Amino acid sequence: MTIRVLIADDQMMVREGFSVLLNAMPGIEVVGEAVNGREAVERVRELAPDVVLMDIRMPELNGIEATREIVAADETAKVLVLTTFDLDEYVYQALRAGASGFLLKDASARQLADGVRVVAAGEALLAPSVTKRLITEFSRLADTPRLLPAARAAYGELTERETEVLVLIAQGLSNAEIAGRLVVAESTIKTHVSRVLVKLGLRDRTQAAVFAYEARLVTPG
Repeated sequence: MTIRVLIADDQMMVREGFSVLLNAMPGIEVVGEAVNGREAVERVRELAPDVVLMDIRMPELNGIEATREIVAADETAKVLVLTTFDLDEYVYQALRAGASGFLLKDASARQLADGVRVVAAGEALLAPSVTKRLITEFSRLADTPRLLPAARAAYGELTERETEVLVLIAQGLSNAEIAGRLVVAESTIKTHVSRVLVKLGLRDRTQAAVFAYEARLVTPG
C-alpha cells in the first residue's frame, strides 16, 4: 500500500524539497501541504494522511498544538516532527503531545523515507540516539516526577517483566534487541509491549519512553 503523507511547514522550499524527495521513493506519495498548524489540522481532517510531517515553529498554530489537536481528533494519527535542532525543548513537548517521533531537517532522503515508513507501520521513531538524548535532557529538567495519580496507579499494575521491557523501550531498544537482552522470543516481547501500552493507556513506544523517563524508571544521563 502507498503511504500517504502530508507536509506541514511554513517554508515553501522545505515543503517542495521534501515533496520531491518523498515522491521519488517507492510506496510513498505526498498528498498535501500545509503552511501553518491550523491548516495542518484542517488538511488532516480532509485528506486523512497516513503520516504528517510536522514542523514545530509555524504561525497561527504551532506544531505542538497542531499535533495535540490532530491526535485528540484521531488517536491513531501518526505525526513525525521536523526540527532544525536535535536538543529542542519544543520537540520534547511535541512527543508528550502525541507525536510518534522526530527527524532533523537535514536528514538524508533515505532517512526521511525510512522515518515515514517506520511511523506509518505503527512503530515509534525512537531508535536514533539523538531522540534518546533529547528525552533524557528534558526529563532531567523536571524537578519532580510529572505523573498524574491515575498514571501512577496504572504503573503499579505492571508486572516485573513488563516494567523491565518498559525500561528497555526507553533506552531505545527494538523488540528484537529486547528479546536478545532478555533471551526470549521476539513475539513474547511484542505481547509485553502491547500489554504495557494498554495498561498505561499509551499510544506507542515513544509515549512509553516519555512515561518511563518521567516516572524516573530510567536515570537521565
